[in-house]
Amino acid sequence: MMHILIETLGWIASVLIVGAYAANIYGRLKAEEPAYIWMNMIGGIFFVVNTIYHHAYPSALVNVVWVLIALNAVIRKGIR
Repeated sequence: MMHILIETLGWIASVLIVGAYAANIYGRLKAEEPAYIWMNMIGGIFFVVNTIYHHAYPSALVNVVWVLIALNAVIRKGIR
């Protein structure tokens, strides 16, 4: 059961991060918009869980940094 949850989080993370990127590239979502930042932060958190579970520590570290960047934006901009 835990394995299915972790894999589901990984797939959701992929959709959120790639979806945010695609929406930004195609002009549907600006990088400053709360939705873009939240999609990246939540996707990053889910990837951290997934990559740690799979012992993919370099990827986990990249995603921790990804989350910290998004968190900084949330705090700095007062995003809810």
